Amino acid sequence: MSAVVLASGLPALAAAQENAQMAASPHKVEIIESSHHDHSFVLRDTVGKAVDPHYRKEAKEKRRVPYVDSPNFETDAAAQLSHVSSNSKNLAAPTSAGLGFDGMGQGFSGPSGVFAVQSAPPDTTGAVGASQFVQWVNSSLTVFNKATGAATYGPVKGNTLFSGFGGACETSNDGDPVVQYDKIANRWVLMQFAVPSGGPYFQCIAVSKTSDATGGYNRYAFQYSGFNDYPKAGVWPDAYYVTYNMFVPNTFGGAKVCAMDRAAMVAGAATATQQCFQLSTSYGGLLPADLDGTILPAAGSPNYMLNLGTNSLNMWKFHVDWVSPGNSTLTGPSAIPVTAFNAACAGGTCIPQAGTSRTLDSLADRAMYRLAYRKFADGHEALVVNHAVKVGSNRKTSYSATRWYEIRNLSGTPMVYQQSTYAPDNTSRWMGSVAMDKMGNIALGYSASSSAIKPALRFATRLAADPVNTLSNETLIMQGTGSQTGTLSRWGDYSHMSVDPVDDCTFWYTSEYLKADGTFNWSTRVTSFKINGCQ
Repeated sequence: MSAVVLASGLPALAAAQENAQMAASPHKVEIIESSHHDHSFVLRDTVGKAVDPHYRKEAKEKRRVPYVDSPNFETDAAAQLSHVSSNSKNLAAPTSAGLGFDGMGQGFSGPSGVFAVQSAPPDTTGAVGASQFVQWVNSSLTVFNKATGAATYGPVKGNTLFSGFGGACETSNDGDPVVQYDKIANRWVLMQFAVPSGGPYFQCIAVSKTSDATGGYNRYAFQYSGFNDYPKAGVWPDAYYVTYNMFVPNTFGGAKVCAMDRAAMVAGAATATQQCFQLSTSYGGLLPADLDGTILPAAGSPNYMLNLGTNSLNMWKFHVDWVSPGNSTLTGPSAIPVTAFNAACAGGTCIPQAGTSRTLDSLADRAMYRLAYRKFADGHEALVVNHAVKVGSNRKTSYSATRWYEIRNLSGTPMVYQQSTYAPDNTSRWMGSVAMDKMGNIALGYSASSSAIKPALRFATRLAADPVNTLSNETLIMQGTGSQTGTLSRWGDYSHMSVDPVDDCTFWYTSEYLKADGTFNWSTRVTSFKINGCQ
């Protein structure tokens, strides 16, 4: 598909009609100023908002996004159907364990008291900074000391971040949070949406004034006319890029992609602007590129955005111009061919668990957070991303596996450098998050479950020098001793793998598991590890 300029306010046309129209008559970018701002708030001086231990909020049915399976799919030709071990002729990627500790969940307590599980699923996210790890589940957040794993602030309700801010950001605690650490400025970027019944709808953003997550914040709210569902954020030199699946009010209205003025928000300017493009209903589930490492992309490089196509990854390039917004462009989508795949569970629910007939959501209609970007000393750039696919060739259709990619040649014609579906046995693997360290080694964290085992947390790794298209060692993080029962099939919406900004080697991963059968009794785990040889 040829590259075109996408813009806001387009009718929901078929993709081909839309592209033809926009190529002939490009539209202008949509400019949205922050609706509210302040910068006097200090988190550690704020008593956390009270949590009702008896309140329970079960997630609504997942809002699906457009996805079309391959009509000719039979088997996954990219499947890695066996484990690679250190005894193999292939290289293995041995790891050294760091910290491992429970995050928020059933039985967790911290300086602010005992955590009360309020939401299911938890939608666990968390990132590592200079000296802290910040974890946020749908309803609450906690700050941990990354050297000891001790909780130093929290657990508190997520909207504690917006105490005294006013409006829906202060009064709503709706979740779908994002935790990011801006490695360029050494600032925390924390956000969640506020979606009160009937609207209006907001994205609430708090950018720390220092590297201390318990210190002061610059706070902003951006208002949208539709429901800004499933926000995902990427740090880039010229903006914080955020993607949404828009619903008006409950009907899918297409993906919206926005660039928030990073420089203004870091400086605490009285007004911050965002520039947005609205895509048609043909596109959803986009992820923005998120910077890892210390080498920045070339000045003026666009942010790269991806979603799933049919046997392809669709890429857009978002170039923002803060001086002349009329020159901002979103070009794409261009299709990057990949090995044929079909979504696990046809994008729906079929992940088995031991001891129950209740199956779990595969989340396979979308790519999984993050789309991690890294530039290396030799000048080459890479993106890594993953999603859940159906395992072919003598495997039951209920088995899921993680398909991961490394994409290169980003400034030219993007191409898949390597790809693999990690399916070494009959255990389902899904809800992954992947990243690269400064050596080019890769770590992929995910959930694992089958009719023989209860949901577990694992990660798999590869050395940059390993044979392409393979993961080697698989490591167990935590074997859950409970399955999710009751009426809930949702199992989070994402997990989060981040890379330590201090050594640029240590991976930090957080996701969920259960210690006993049930529904509102989940736990979360935070684990850190390093692939040997990265120093």
